[in-house]
Amino acid sequence: MTTETNPATAAPSAPVADVAAEPHRAILPIVLSGVFMTTLDFFIVNVAIPSTQADLNATASAIEWVVAGFGLAYGVGLITGGRLGDLYGRRKMFLLGLALFTVASLFCGIATSGEYLVAARVGQGISAALLAPQVLAILGTIYTGAAKLKVFTGYGLAMGLAAVFGQLIGGLLIQADIAGLGWRSCFLVNLPIGAAIIALTLKYVPETRAPGKPKLDLIGVAVITLALVALVLPLIEGREKGWPLWTWLSFGAAVVLFALFGLQESKLAARGGSPLVNLSLFRERAFVAGLASQLVFWMGQASFFLVFALYVQRGRGLDALQAGLLFAAIGAGYMYTSMNAGKFAAKLGRQVIAVGALLMGAGLVVLGITASQIGTTGHITWLIPGLVIDGAGMGLAVAPLASTVLARVSPQYAGAASGVLTTALQIGNALGVSIIGIIFYNALGNTPAVGDYPHAFDLSVVFLVGVAVLLAALVQALPRGNSGK
Repeated sequence: MTTETNPATAAPSAPVADVAAEPHRAILPIVLSGVFMTTLDFFIVNVAIPSTQADLNATASAIEWVVAGFGLAYGVGLITGGRLGDLYGRRKMFLLGLALFTVASLFCGIATSGEYLVAARVGQGISAALLAPQVLAILGTIYTGAAKLKVFTGYGLAMGLAAVFGQLIGGLLIQADIAGLGWRSCFLVNLPIGAAIIALTLKYVPETRAPGKPKLDLIGVAVITLALVALVLPLIEGREKGWPLWTWLSFGAAVVLFALFGLQESKLAARGGSPLVNLSLFRERAFVAGLASQLVFWMGQASFFLVFALYVQRGRGLDALQAGLLFAAIGAGYMYTSMNAGKFAAKLGRQVIAVGALLMGAGLVVLGITASQIGTTGHITWLIPGLVIDGAGMGLAVAPLASTVLARVSPQYAGAASGVLTTALQIGNALGVSIIGIIFYNALGNTPAVGDYPHAFDLSVVFLVGVAVLLAALVQALPRGNSGK
């Protein structure tokens, strides 16, 4: 059976990169350091919140936007950031995003008020949106064949380690209190790291871009930005505000704006223009099914980290460093399977993601049962086996998900496709946190006692197991091999 060739998945007709036959071995760790740093900042800030609020005398609303401002700016800008890399050079946009992120980190570290810190965090989010899509685009265009699978495995490892160890790294930095900086060191640590990555990128990473001289679709940029704001903002704010009328109106507006965006892109493509997102991408089954799987997978990740951190810190009395050390158990399982994901994928194909999902589900079941058994007095180390199993499942799923979505995308559209993929990740995070927040906080009630946290966590685990099962089911819609059939 044959399939119609889509422009977005066909091989490009012109060179797209100034790349040597054998990519330099330094390229992978350099670009992965960039995505590790930005992902780490998404998670590390949660540890710094209590001391930040006390030091800056910030309001609860300002502190909420320290997290939400970054997430909103990041999620909204990813598609545009990816397309800018296609048009003007992915290394150039990677460097620009990294430089701006480093400067924004400095402003976070010297913030004198909550409002100042929120503005700097929004700057970090915009910078990260410019940087993040370039990572997958650079790797996807420089590497081919079996090497591409290996670098996507490295990408998954970097993302997961930043998420899993973010709380531990933040706890260590705050505990060390280097030069009396306290929470500020969580941001200022980015300065030397960012400078080093910039220098190494200039030396080793080649430039890649789309062929020809395509133009930026400014109308598309405006419409997709408004659409994503209308979708992501109520997901971030809705639960905290009690889902007021404006959140539902915003969701309705998002539907209309996405439809307008599709119409704009279709008309532009028909005229032979350069759409922000080539909609023929969505005629490729691997891309659509992989995108849905990516969204569902990340629905379970940020939401799990949130409720587990609340359970062990407020329900079991652990401090940030102790909780971070417990998260290391997830990292142990994650590191083993993610580093060997290529081998498992070679044997299992698409089912490696399903196996990972079911393994996560099994780990969560063990974790939920154990949490119920130990209550608020049993030894916390009994949670470790469930955490290791859950982490192992995560490691099996992350890298194959990214490679499945991007494997058949032409290098001409690599940046835009990476932007769409990473946007799905952010929307999944926001959606998962919104849903699990309703479950967890409703179970706690208005005046929660310490003993209420295990029950709230158990109910949350039911949702998370459901997400894992849904992911395993979605994987069955993915193509069996590289053919896309």
